[in-house]
Amino acid sequence: MAIAPQLRDTARMSLPPGFLDELRSRLSLGQVVGRKVMWDTRKSNQGKGDLWAPCPFHQEKSASFHVDDRKGFYYCFGCHAKGDAITFVRETENVDFMEAVRILAGEAGLPMPERDPQAQQKTDHRSALVAVMEQAVQFHKMQLQTGAAAQAREYLEHRGLNPEAQARWDIGFAPAQGGVLEYLTGKGVAEKLIVDAGLAAQSDRGSGLYNRFRDRIMFPIRDGRGRPIGFGGRAMDPNHPAKYYNSPETDLFDKGRSLYNQGPAREAAGKGKPLIVAEGYMDVIALSEAGFAATVAPLGTAITDNQLHLLWRIADEPIIALDGDTAGLRAAMRVIDIALPLLEAGKSLRFALMPEGLDPDDLIKTQGASAMQKLLDGAIPMVRMLWDRELEAAPASTPEQRAGLDLRLRMAIGKIQNQDVKRYYAEAIKELRWITFRPNYYAPANRFDRRKAPGGPLASTKASALVNDPNGRSIEALRERVILALCVRHAQMRSEFEAALENFEFLEPDHQELALRLIDVALSHGDDEILMYLGKFGLESVVSKIFNDPMVRVLPAMQRDVQFEVPRMTLAEQFAKLDAERGHRQAMEDAEFDMSGYVDEGLTHRVQLANYALNDSGGTSLEQSVEYDVSSNGLSMDRSERDALAKIVADIISNTKKPKK
Repeated sequence: MAIAPQLRDTARMSLPPGFLDELRSRLSLGQVVGRKVMWDTRKSNQGKGDLWAPCPFHQEKSASFHVDDRKGFYYCFGCHAKGDAITFVRETENVDFMEAVRILAGEAGLPMPERDPQAQQKTDHRSALVAVMEQAVQFHKMQLQTGAAAQAREYLEHRGLNPEAQARWDIGFAPAQGGVLEYLTGKGVAEKLIVDAGLAAQSDRGSGLYNRFRDRIMFPIRDGRGRPIGFGGRAMDPNHPAKYYNSPETDLFDKGRSLYNQGPAREAAGKGKPLIVAEGYMDVIALSEAGFAATVAPLGTAITDNQLHLLWRIADEPIIALDGDTAGLRAAMRVIDIALPLLEAGKSLRFALMPEGLDPDDLIKTQGASAMQKLLDGAIPMVRMLWDRELEAAPASTPEQRAGLDLRLRMAIGKIQNQDVKRYYAEAIKELRWITFRPNYYAPANRFDRRKAPGGPLASTKASALVNDPNGRSIEALRERVILALCVRHAQMRSEFEAALENFEFLEPDHQELALRLIDVALSHGDDEILMYLGKFGLESVVSKIFNDPMVRVLPAMQRDVQFEVPRMTLAEQFAKLDAERGHRQAMEDAEFDMSGYVDEGLTHRVQLANYALNDSGGTSLEQSVEYDVSSNGLSMDRSERDALAKIVADIISNTKKPKK
């Protein structure tokens, strides 16, 4: 989110410096605008933050209103309305600047600051600090070309950075003597500004100021708008206790809310490059120089929640690239714990672990950029990293140990605030558990000796979907086949159940495709023409497989001369049972992962309701439409069956009374 130029003076007068920058980092313009418009999905590219919709400021049918979510601006090519998130809220809610900021701050969870009469003075002070930092960048760049920096240049060239690359990254050198403090004071810069910028500090010995950075290679740290806000320095002395040293916290620099190479990485990610999070400055530079321009790094600390929000503003699924050693794995696990409560729909992480003993820079040098690309292509989803972490935390060979594994996983998943994400994590963990612990039927202890068995299964049994369904969803798949078979067989069913077909989510892609074609055709093709129509889309084999299922063939509703009521009630029954079964299964899965501790009445009530719904769907619709007669002995009998039996008995009696010829 950017601040419109005409509003900057107002903001300066009433808000402390940095507040609007913080608000910008926490909000997505696409989310703000998305409350008022419907995005054109054909024209928009959500992944790149390129969003289009009909303009909310004037009447139109075409999508001429454009939002650049990464830059934080909107523009309408019809009425020429333009602005940022604050402008949008002001115009759509009819509020003033401060009220718009207050609304957005509430959405971002950012408390509004008290009015500060010295806000303008603080803003001017920050501007002065930026100017001081820019002079420091230029000073250090010049120092890198001096004789005192010969060892530093040799080190950089050994790491693969030629003079052109050093200049591109504004890399410099802080000499051991006569550093930036002396240079800036000689230029007339006040000592207080130099200290406030984090370049110098007061000596504890009372001997005046000293340079914070001495005998170090200097890497400028810039904010998202390219302004220098701090430095990272690498010691030239291999025995120095602090190999890397960052600027202290200042009015400009908050290392927990900043990323190295943030601006260029955001631009590269907007052009489709994968966003990579590396460990250090040299990793970022090496990856960027090798073509992976959308690379950033945290600043000497574990990734913070604020940095995660910054990353997700740039890309939906950043890739955390860490060394494959123990320290790298520990860092990955810390990131997982920080990220779990923050996960949202479409926002996650993947992990690319380097071969042991190599960092990204080493990998590119020894194996080339293609090896790095291969690792990125195979990056591990966060849910799999979570599973591996808990699985490796303790043995899981006994029932008790596996119960402990389940408990750890439930506790981890319980940290996820978004309920949809939590549910899908539970499903993914359930699948991973099944894959990991499924019985090995081919192990000698579990192997069935057919030679000792009295016969074997019939071929029809072995081919049955009830036997071969690997996901335990055979009944659902069978119900789907019944639904589709009846809709293919009876044109009236396609018309009557068109809405149900359109809203139903089939398990198998072939079934979904067939359903869509049946919706398209409805009553326009008769029962005999439908197979020819479906054949145009290569669906003959799908239909043939469904019709050849013995469980489908024997259905009375599949007969051509059957009364209309039979297939209609059969279809209604199958849809109702599928809906109830899926709802019941989801309720049970949710309950399983909610039962990590205290089980309250709300949980048991939800389970009870799911069971009621499943039981209510158990009775067939055909049964519910049958009329019964009660005999003198209290026995209930289907009236149609009674009438049919009476007719058979009458025929028998009639035949027995006929004289023999």
